[in-house]
Amino acid sequence: MYHSPTAEDGLAEELAAARPALLPRYRAELPGARAAVLTRLWRGLTHEPLPWVADRLEGAHGLTLRLADGRRLHGPHADPYATGAYVTDVRLDQERHDDPARLMTDLAVPHASAFAAELAGSAASLALSRAGADHPKEWPERDWEWEQRVVDGHPFHPNCRSRPGFSAADQLAYGPEHRPSVELATVPVPAAECLVSGDWPAELRDADGLLVPVHPWQAAHVLKRPCDPWRSAHPLMSLRTLALPGGPHVKTALSARLTSSVRDISPYSVEASAALTSLATDLATRTDGLLHVTRTLAAVTARSPDLAALLRESPETYTAPGERVLPVAALATTDLPDSPAWLAAFTRLALTVGLRLLELGVALEAHGQNLLVILSADGIPLRLVYRDLADIRISPARLARHGIAPPALTGRLITDDESALRRKLFGSLVAGALADTAGSGPALGAALASAVPDLPDTPDVKALCEDPLPAKALSLMRLSPHTPGDQWTYLPNPLS
Repeated sequence: MYHSPTAEDGLAEELAAARPALLPRYRAELPGARAAVLTRLWRGLTHEPLPWVADRLEGAHGLTLRLADGRRLHGPHADPYATGAYVTDVRLDQERHDDPARLMTDLAVPHASAFAAELAGSAASLALSRAGADHPKEWPERDWEWEQRVVDGHPFHPNCRSRPGFSAADQLAYGPEHRPSVELATVPVPAAECLVSGDWPAELRDADGLLVPVHPWQAAHVLKRPCDPWRSAHPLMSLRTLALPGGPHVKTALSARLTSSVRDISPYSVEASAALTSLATDLATRTDGLLHVTRTLAAVTARSPDLAALLRESPETYTAPGERVLPVAALATTDLPDSPAWLAAFTRLALTVGLRLLELGVALEAHGQNLLVILSADGIPLRLVYRDLADIRISPARLARHGIAPPALTGRLITDDESALRRKLFGSLVAGALADTAGSGPALGAALASAVPDLPDTPDVKALCEDPLPAKALSLMRLSPHTPGDQWTYLPNPLS
């Protein structure tokens, strides 16, 4: 059976040079990593509006996709909310496939070859992440230690661990799951060439202008210029954001493609950061203390998305003694979601906060990386913390309805489209963070059913209960490289 030798063997060769002791464990993790990526890909094939899938036929022994060219692809029944690697193989006509990259290559649909390469890299990098993961069972004390426990990346994206351009040595040096300490650098830029929002700290100024924090990978591979050493930091889940010991989080311009797109810090994001922080912190005060928003303290761009940085409060700012704050994505590394009562309480808290802000006029991008939960010493979910306001959606009409002055912003963040607002929140929170925490459609449905009776009777809640659930069409987006922006699918409502 073919197993993507280019990606897997290439990473093995690099690993043999960078950390040979890890090589046997890496090879042992490859089959499980392929299954994890194949499970995510099967979710996309079975639930996204792919133009070359003519029909989907449920049977007693699984699901069959009838392709437009007459071929048939057969696999297990697909739970769009399941997070375990339950798909070990599928059959394209009579040929068995256990490798997602080979499957996509043999499907030979438009843009399949590029996606196949990404899938191969995702599986290889995931095997490396799992090989290097050896975390203690005790709960961490620091927020960044929780982020290191999230080994598998995005719970539903086939490119869950895709890191093109990162060698094995790069991944070991910069991937949070490998628990490194990363040496940030700075680049001096004349003040006249910079756009600044907030109070840029004295530590990052010199006589000639501003010092912009830079990730070492960005310095070596994109900027390709000398940088001055600055401070050590701990990488967070997003890879490009790092926690300074005793200080804020630093979001760097790491221009690398991770899951779907190349992330950067645009001048638009820098210019909007102060207004977004002001609006979000104001709205958080209207949640009866259930939500905190980490403030952007300062932001700078040298008029380029390749050289920019944001300084943001640590979520630990909002914890009391004995409490812990962790990304929702890290909840799966605990045994808390195994309790239906705990899951129902957490779901009620998350929906109460998310729907309250939506009613006021802001749809959060509340996936498991942006949304954090504050737990008591015995694990009770107390409050939420939200970070990274760069991709929320703001409704001026809803804000005005509640007597709130809309921020002086234009562009992609602003919309009064009800469907777009609900897609943003429901797709990230319900089909994302809550589904990942629940681990399956039945568990998610039970948690939602327990929480909904306590929610206010609003059109948004009615849509949540009755309509199909929006989710980003993650595989379709990778197979549609010339279609800008997000594309969506609609999943069976777990409350039905």
